[in-house]
Order: sequence, then C-alpha cells, then structure tokens
Amino acid sequence: MNLEAMDPQQYDAQLDVKRQKLAQLFADFETPKLEVFASQKAHYRMRAEFRVWHEGEDLYYYMFDKALNQKVRCDQFLPASQLINDMMPELMAALRPNQVLRHKLFQVDFLSTLSGEILVSLLYHKQLDAQWQQEAEALKQALSAKFKVNIIGRARKQKLVMDRDFVIESLPVNGKELIYKQVENSFTQPNGEVAIKMLEWAIDITRNSSGDLLELYCGNGNFSIALAQNFNRVLATELAKPSVDSAQYNIEANQIDNLQIIRMSAEDFTDALAKKRSFRRLEGVDLDSYDCNTIFVDPPRAGLDDNTLSMVQGYERILYISCNPNTLLDNLKVLDKTHKITRFALFDQFPYTDHMESGVLLERR
Repeated sequence: MNLEAMDPQQYDAQLDVKRQKLAQLFADFETPKLEVFASQKAHYRMRAEFRVWHEGEDLYYYMFDKALNQKVRCDQFLPASQLINDMMPELMAALRPNQVLRHKLFQVDFLSTLSGEILVSLLYHKQLDAQWQQEAEALKQALSAKFKVNIIGRARKQKLVMDRDFVIESLPVNGKELIYKQVENSFTQPNGEVAIKMLEWAIDITRNSSGDLLELYCGNGNFSIALAQNFNRVLATELAKPSVDSAQYNIEANQIDNLQIIRMSAEDFTDALAKKRSFRRLEGVDLDSYDCNTIFVDPPRAGLDDNTLSMVQGYERILYISCNPNTLLDNLKVLDKTHKITRFALFDQFPYTDHMESGVLLERR
C-alpha cells in the first residue's frame, strides 16, 4: 500500500485519471457515457487489517508501504471507517499492558458497519487457552462501554469467539433499509457508501424488468436481495458455505419471498442448465420453471470461464459487475458479438489505488 498517495485533496484528480483510463480501455466498444460513482475521500473502508509490532513495552499497528519499502506505524488510518479509527487507540491501549493478550499477537483485523457494529479479530502465533479467553472476555466487556463490539481470537487451527463472529449491516438503499449479515473472514463489500451506490444503480437499470433473474456468484445475497423487487423470482448461486448461510439469514431478515439460493459453483450450474450433469443439490428445484431473461454476474478477478461466457449469451440482458477491467474487456470481446452495452459505470471502491470496479448492462442486439 502506498500511504503517501492517500491525499484527500488529490482525490478528485485521481478519480478523473481512473475515468479516463476506463473510457480509453473500452474505446473500441460502442459505450454510452460513463457513469462515475465517487467514494468518500476518507474513512470509506469498512474493513482494515494491520500487522502488530512489538518494541519493548510498546505495541503498535503497522502496514508495509511498498513505495517506501518499509513498515509504517499506523496509530490512525485515513481509509478506514471512523468507527475503526475510534477503536484503534482504545484497543491498543488495552492490549499494551496485558501480557496474556499481547503475547505473540501478530495481526489485528477490523470489520465495521455503517450502522455502528464492529468486530475485532486478534491473530496469534500461539495456541489460545482458558486464560486468554478470560482476558478476552474482560477486554470485550471494557470496550463495550463505548462500542458495539465482538472479539475473535485466531491461532493455527483455532478460533475462539466472544459472542458472535459476524456483524449486522443496515444499508439505506433508495430510502429503504436493507439488512445484511457479514461474517468475519468472508467476502463483504469493503466500501459501504459505494456499495449503496452500486445497489441503487443495479436497481435502476433493472427497473420495469419482466420475468425472472438468474444470478451467479451471489455471495451473501448482496445484490439479489436488492434486485428481488424488480423480478418475479430470483434464482442465485454461490459456492462458499459461509456466504450461503449469510444469504439465507439475509433473505429472512429482509422478508424476501421470491429468492432461492443454491450452493453451487457457476461452472457446475452451467452444466446443470445445459443438462450435461445432474446434481443432488438441485433435487426439488425445477430449473425449467424459471423464466430468466436477465442474468447477473459478479465474477472473481479471473472473469467468466468459456462455458459460462457462452451460457450468459443466451439471455436477453446481462448485468456484469467486474472487479478487473482487463478480464471484463476480454469477456466483452465475446459478448459484444451478441449484445450491446447500454449502461456503463465506474464505482470507486478503492480510492488512491489503481483498482477499478465497473459495471455494464448488455442487451441483445
């Protein structure tokens, strides 16, 4: 991470560079005007991870700055949410004099929410015993005077949870509160305010849809829950069990009655749709009863595999969220043969970095 690049006064200029880069990257395609969704200039990350440095009696957070090629002490951290910044000194002040909690502690992870909850994970190069658990419970009680906090201890093949290992986020989306369970050590959107803008954009471009929606890589149901209002039914797939469990919680919490989550990889589901293979997990699911003319994909950095890429071309509309514009570009070289881009967006999830999150809506030519 380049800490020197994090200058809020330079944010607008840096975002404009990203806008130009993305527009230039897709210049060979016929694209509509790029919609740009900015981040907050500071305190935008809901997650942060810090290594811990032991120096005599002192103890402090640090990060490694690649530009400087050295570790940098982080008593505060501009990208992290205000809640994380408020917690950082309070936690460290409690850890420094506590020999049980600080011994062989090498990393601290924070997961916060816009709605005021925070989860702290303490990572160790030692096994955690009953004495550690007693001290951790006392730490949680002390911090709870100021914070809505839970604590997790992690060591090799060991995880101790003080109460619970998740937070409940509440996002205001188009004036409605959407509730999301977010589990420690599983994927969640890192930039809360931009996540809201992404959901509102996806709702906007699928408004007045007909038929059903198929979503691949649905995670904890982040998009599928928000988009269920625009479709008769939603069928979604996700492979990671913690994410599927969270999605089921979120479906119930948001009182969604037209969304079904299946725990399968996108590749296996593609084979199931093509009737190449049968899967026990699809017993009782009538895939033929769905009238999906819109498909939503939010793949990993590698993009869509060839079989899935071919499969999505069978849909009238393709909503594609990408965390890697280069693999999106490769996929569009195929998709552009059958579909045209009708909406195009840049979501600045990661200010002060080269990372670009983008979204396209493709409609059949």
